[in-house]
Amino acid sequence: MIFVPPQNKNLFKDRRRRLREALQDEYPHLDSGIIMLSAGFENSERTTFRQESSFYYLTGLTEPAAVLCMHWDGKEYLYLPRYADSREKWVNVSLKIGQDANDYGFDEIRPLGEVERGYSFHPVFEQNKYENLLKNLKLTLHERSHLFTLLDSSVTGYMLPIMLQKQLQEWFPLLKSITQDIAPLVHEMRRFKDQYEIDLIYKAVQLTLMAQQAAAREIGAGKFEYQVKAAIEYMFTYVAATGCSFPSIVATGKNTTVLHYVENNQQIMEEDLVVVDIGAEYGLYAADLTRTYPANGVFTPRQREIYQLVLDTQQYIESIAKPGMYLKNSQHQDESLHHLAVGFLKKAGYAEYFVHGIGHYLGLDVHDVGDYDTPLMPGDVFTIEPGIYIPDEKLGVRIEDDYVMTDDGAVCLSFDLPRQPDEIERWMQSVRE
Repeated sequence: MIFVPPQNKNLFKDRRRRLREALQDEYPHLDSGIIMLSAGFENSERTTFRQESSFYYLTGLTEPAAVLCMHWDGKEYLYLPRYADSREKWVNVSLKIGQDANDYGFDEIRPLGEVERGYSFHPVFEQNKYENLLKNLKLTLHERSHLFTLLDSSVTGYMLPIMLQKQLQEWFPLLKSITQDIAPLVHEMRRFKDQYEIDLIYKAVQLTLMAQQAAAREIGAGKFEYQVKAAIEYMFTYVAATGCSFPSIVATGKNTTVLHYVENNQQIMEEDLVVVDIGAEYGLYAADLTRTYPANGVFTPRQREIYQLVLDTQQYIESIAKPGMYLKNSQHQDESLHHLAVGFLKKAGYAEYFVHGIGHYLGLDVHDVGDYDTPLMPGDVFTIEPGIYIPDEKLGVRIEDDYVMTDDGAVCLSFDLPRQPDEIERWMQSVRE
């Protein structure tokens, strides 16, 4: 089940075309302009490089430190660092200067600047490293031009490209007055998933389901959270040579009431619950599934009571989710799935123990881009994840599944994963036999 990148680069070229045409429709008076996209940077010898999501969405490239310039006339130039010959001896190189640009859907692959002495390109913004890119910008852009790039500071992956943009403005001051943020437009494109993307998310869901089964097999009194985590992440690697879309959460006892608990170092006690919130990444697309298990395989009456209430909330929200409703919108609470979930729990007297949102968009990032002020539409992929957290009782329950919105309503992508309390108990027993 190893991911094979798509060979047809027209998928990404078409996305870039749609982006350029949307901007040209919005700025019909411009006679020149450049859309500039920056890849992510290798940030540590101890961390595997993972491409910045929007750059990948529009290029399909996994090579770090690249810069793409899309000109107003349709020409597309990819700039790559010029490395010393030793780079290929140290790391796998997916793309380099001298390769046929047409194979990747571009007009030309150009050197970014002077030769980089090492085998990796670090985010030290020295002018000589970007001299060819800077020369292109100066030749092309003027006061009646625009430079379009991604400047949303709330997106972690954009931090280094934003720093690069600020440095370019120091070297070429005109950029300060002609630079426009296109993050909202790119995010709107990324939000609505095509069938190719949904298929990748579904495969990530299937991997995560297998990992949940491994967790259910490993959970037991006396075990440690990290042992359950190891079984989960072994499954991701063993089945698909992939990893996590976010740090795995395996929480027992009072840790179940800490939403993003990741220490995973506590021992599981006999009557604990264990919250397992995990997601595989497949083809750079994320899954995100949570189940809550009884440590000894059987819920206590109190645990079952809370678990059933959380499940009832999820199934209620799932049943009413349809196009035109919102994930969370305080201005339209009657159509807001989050506010309707709060109302449902309030009737049972537990609304104060539901302390996070009902769900989030899912895609190239586990908390994917998307505007919560606009209603859900077909092509949206999102989670529904109610929870109740009672620290005084050391009792936390969360149930989370992944959905795609269709014309007829929300379809659960993780329907194969048991969630009824009786199913959970039978499942834990069966996987241990």
